[in-house]
Amino acid sequence: MEYSSFKDIPYFNECSAAVSAEGFQLVELHVVPKNGQFCVSAVIASSDSKKNIGVSDCAKAHRALFAEMLKLLGKSEDDISMEVCSPGIERNLKNAAEFEIFKGREVRVWDKNAGDWVCGKIKDADKSCVVLETEGGSEKTVAYADIAKAKFLHL
Repeated sequence: MEYSSFKDIPYFNECSAAVSAEGFQLVELHVVPKNGQFCVSAVIASSDSKKNIGVSDCAKAHRALFAEMLKLLGKSEDDISMEVCSPGIERNLKNAAEFEIFKGREVRVWDKNAGDWVCGKIKDADKSCVVLETEGGSEKTVAYADIAKAKFLHL
């Protein structure tokens, strides 16, 4: 699994600030130009790992993001289409940088070295590895280079 810094994603820092002001975290952002218009899709998460995102949360974040995108792109409302959603209960983590956002969440990662799933709560994460608190209270550190796949643990 690769670690790609969020700051390298166009418009991410500005949009993250707008979403944070509403009490959420930006997880994913795609801004795609198409025939003079822009299609924007965003995934948001709660700042509290125990709280889920609902429709009203997405609507609140949509309003904040839409206003920010109007400023950033210099386009009119008719030139931007936007979709904002939650990460979902069975999200596949696509970027290793997401581990920091989802601290406290239960996940499972396919450890290539072990050839099996490692399950646990995200205790810590940095640019090279994630530390999981496994069942029984022990810790397991897994380097991103050793992760083939990661997803939320849904019981």
